[in-house]
Amino acid sequence: MVIITKDIVSELSTYLSSHKHDKVFVLTDANTRDKCLPLLEVALAGRDFTYITIEAGDTHKDIKQVSAIWDVLSKNGASRNSLLINIGGGMVTDLGGFAGATFKRGLHNLNIPTTLMASVDAAVGGKTGINFNGLKNEIGSFYIPDCVMIDCLFLKTLDRDNLLSGYAEMIKHGVISNQKSFDDVLAFDIEQKELDIEKLNDLVSTSVAVKERFVEEDPKELGIRKALNFGHTIGHAFESLSFARNNPILHGHAVAAGMVCELYLSYKSCNMPAQILSQVTNFTKEHYSSFVFNCDDYATIYELMTHDKKNEGGRINFTLLGDIGDIRINQEVSKELVLESFDFYRENLY
Repeated sequence: MVIITKDIVSELSTYLSSHKHDKVFVLTDANTRDKCLPLLEVALAGRDFTYITIEAGDTHKDIKQVSAIWDVLSKNGASRNSLLINIGGGMVTDLGGFAGATFKRGLHNLNIPTTLMASVDAAVGGKTGINFNGLKNEIGSFYIPDCVMIDCLFLKTLDRDNLLSGYAEMIKHGVISNQKSFDDVLAFDIEQKELDIEKLNDLVSTSVAVKERFVEEDPKELGIRKALNFGHTIGHAFESLSFARNNPILHGHAVAAGMVCELYLSYKSCNMPAQILSQVTNFTKEHYSSFVFNCDDYATIYELMTHDKKNEGGRINFTLLGDIGDIRINQEVSKELVLESFDFYRENLY
């Protein structure tokens, strides 16, 4: 169940009163503990909770942090009827979701995303996971949370880079759905001085509906849900390379770069209109910092792509587009064309 609300305190209070759990745990990272948890204090006041705080940042989305959560759950008598409330960005909902999915083979999870990325992507759809051996989300499970509560109120706490990170996923949802959604998301001024929360709430609602539709149709990603991976095959490789350099970039910024490359692949191999490629390339150039790499990095990036979870039989599987909403899953392209897409990115984004 996904609830999009303008009064998160009331929604959370009602939920906690109407659902009986033997114990309740609240997971935050160091940032959301200080910036976001106070906004929920009225809903949490007077209730018996155990608080868990983990280190912030995707570099900490690892088995060590999961083990720390398991330790608190175990020492405080958590059962399969306990509730774990994950308050944070995609790192917290991914990691908390995985901890909740695996402790006693699954307790109750409630996600309260506090970033745009988590609201439109990470917290919705039931994918949980951690990074392993330098690879993004290498270990994980599908585990649908009992509820996701989304309130754009939290977005007022975000900096520009984190807003743009989540917005890349909204562009992806637009390009894989329909022309109106695509046009609306490109037309919205995500960098306006006074963010239009009302309008953004509407766009988030549309974006979440796109993801929910694919998840409901294909919950275990055996077919059409792979549409949601558009931009991610190359994007995850860019992200993993940034980790290897000890200079990590935000997930959405990597996806934005990956979408440019994969739109180029779509244009070249699926006859996607050049205008779509041009629109997204121009938007990315205007709003996102370039991901800098050179020809010497091509082999490493391609090798990282071979670890993508959609791959089968040793071949790299892409999700590409023939047009807005014309999704082509399980596409194979030549290595030469992939490297050509890297050239295109560097020639147009630097």
